[in-house]
Amino acid sequence: MLIKEKVEQAKNLLKEFDIDCWLTFARETQINGDPALAFLVEADLTWHSSFVITKTEAHAVVGEYDRLTVAELGVYNSVTGFVKGFKEPLQKLLKELNPEKIAVNYSVGSEICDGLTYGMFLTLQNVLSEIEFENRLVSAEKIVSALRERKSKTEIESMRDAIRNTEDIFDLVSKYITPGITEKEIASFMKKEVEKRKLDFAWEEKVCPAVFTGPENAGAHYAPTGRAVEKGHILNMDFGVKVNGYCSDMQRTFYILRDGEKVPPAAVQKGFNVIVEAIEKAKQGIKPGEIGESIDKIARTTITSHGYDEYPFGLGHQAGRFSHDGTALLGPAWEKYAKKPFQKLEAGMVFTIEPRLTVPDHGVVSIEEMIIITETGSEWLTNPQKNIILV
Repeated sequence: MLIKEKVEQAKNLLKEFDIDCWLTFARETQINGDPALAFLVEADLTWHSSFVITKTEAHAVVGEYDRLTVAELGVYNSVTGFVKGFKEPLQKLLKELNPEKIAVNYSVGSEICDGLTYGMFLTLQNVLSEIEFENRLVSAEKIVSALRERKSKTEIESMRDAIRNTEDIFDLVSKYITPGITEKEIASFMKKEVEKRKLDFAWEEKVCPAVFTGPENAGAHYAPTGRAVEKGHILNMDFGVKVNGYCSDMQRTFYILRDGEKVPPAAVQKGFNVIVEAIEKAKQGIKPGEIGESIDKIARTTITSHGYDEYPFGLGHQAGRFSHDGTALLGPAWEKYAKKPFQKLEAGMVFTIEPRLTVPDHGVVSIEEMIIITETGSEWLTNPQKNIILV
């Protein structure tokens, strides 16, 4: 069971980082749930709910109507239900544990570790001040980052399944594409395949898949349009699905042959080859202990050394329960990325690698692969695209 794996992992992380206790505190989680709750409980919660994990134990204080749902998971040493208020049972539990440090889910630099709202932080401070624990609060960023980033066996199995389905749908759509078909029609075909397989989309369905064809297209993160595929176009798709709550995130590049062509024009083939080279060189550089900024630089330099403009984003992001997940990033030292490109890479992290470049008069070449970091390097999770798909 995923939650059992992750709760046990959290206990070990507390030992690794020498933090006495990790507290996840939330309410009305369907409206404003903490991203970490998926590792702690399987259902939404209504009232103020507290999940307290130490180096050896796990406890929960939840509304009485949620008590059995949490208790039936079989991973918590105690599950206390309340009716009138959470304050007294939470205070009692913390006084018994008496932790010197209580890690809670706030972070300046990582959105996946910043699930505690300001209002709930103030509420928690007031509750803890009554037992003189308010100065024991610290950020849980290290714990939450590692918990999300170091994938368990169950998580990897779900991601492999999501990737397999994504590759299958890419293969099917490659046989469906013809000149004259629109971006919207291509997307509709892929969406029907997702529905047929009873899968979820890896991100908002409006832009999953993103489909963009030819020069001067709308590009990534934009909904498919009524623009028609034409001969001589490069066609690119950004697409992913979810299996058991875990995402794939992949891109594939196609070329629409002109009359009389059997292979792409030299400029298109060169652009494609450069992207493949950049991805392979980046993968070869990935290993535990490296930082994302150095990996991004490998791919970025490869692109620009061939005379192309650098891509205007980071080389790759982590994936997991979200298509963009995790604190560490394969990216440049830009303001918007803060400290993410300087986090050390660790075994168990799953990354995309997705450089892109523009071939004038034809369109954008972009491939997005997924890898998992191992103890000595990295392994492909996807079957990497080595040849442009011809239509």
